[in-house]
Amino acid sequence: MMRKATLFACAVLVLCLLGCRSLTPTPVSRERYPHTPVPPTPTDVAVIPTGMLASEFRPGPQIAFQADRDGNWEIYVMNLDGSDPINLTRHPADDEYPAWSPDGTRIVFGSDRHGNGEIYVMYADGSQVTRLTENQDDDMMPAWSPDGGRIAFATRRHGGMTLYVMNADGSAQTRLTEQSTVGGGSTWSPDGTQIAFSVLEEHYISRIYVVNADGSGLMPLTPYGTYRVSGPAWSPDGSRIAFASEKGHHMKTDLYVMNADGSGETRLTEGYDLVLGPTWSPDGTRIAFAASDEDGNYDIYRVDADGANAVRLTDHPADDRAPHWSPVADLSSDLE
Repeated sequence: MMRKATLFACAVLVLCLLGCRSLTPTPVSRERYPHTPVPPTPTDVAVIPTGMLASEFRPGPQIAFQADRDGNWEIYVMNLDGSDPINLTRHPADDEYPAWSPDGTRIVFGSDRHGNGEIYVMYADGSQVTRLTENQDDDMMPAWSPDGGRIAFATRRHGGMTLYVMNADGSAQTRLTEQSTVGGGSTWSPDGTQIAFSVLEEHYISRIYVVNADGSGLMPLTPYGTYRVSGPAWSPDGSRIAFASEKGHHMKTDLYVMNADGSGETRLTEGYDLVLGPTWSPDGTRIAFAASDEDGNYDIYRVDADGANAVRLTDHPADDRAPHWSPVADLSSDLE
């Protein structure tokens, strides 16, 4: 079901790009998917220092991402140079759209392990998976607020895709937008007062909007036009937003940045087929993103914030998507 929801979200995104209840968190049950897990090798597990609790574990510099290397979507982490990928979820359901907590100890994500898309959270080593939402319609694409107190997410509870926020324990789920055409994930401003997201409008044109965290003050950041945009990501200093845009190309997208008020659009990449899901490094000097080549395979890339020094981080026949940069990255030691 999650893969169907993902395909729906991706279909909305592709159309955008190519034209045309207060709850107590519930421990996860795996009974719906009886299986014999594949034992991880010593080099394919997250290692917690002796004597440390999982809730205290804060791994070093990493990028989380989703990949279907095992035949279904799983949440992985890797070093900033793409080395040592670790499968954190190891579940036969589809686990997608990872997002680090601001303190780096937890990862929130979407999964269909209870039959439809819901939001879950786990510790950074993949343990203690806890369900945050329980709804008959799909919830997906979570984004943690900068103070760690709230999570924004997209949901199909009202027919189309709308934007919700909830407390980090799953309580106080609140609808923020009336739009039923939210086209992808959302991003918080660094001060936690606003959320940016993409909206699919008429004629498959999309725009990036911003709304206050209480649902007021909705306004577009990008103009209505003839091209599609998606995947906004706010820079750590709050001055810029990275996003994918078809502007300047037909049926292809590139990575762009603009000022937080929507002005000053600048293209950073060229030559990829489709660009998705940008994420900033903690110091704002680099951006990671997923991109496909002409054969349609997605990998994770990294580029300087001015568009220079593009580096391919993954090179796998399966798809790697939705990167999210750890909040504890030490660029000086991991990107040499």
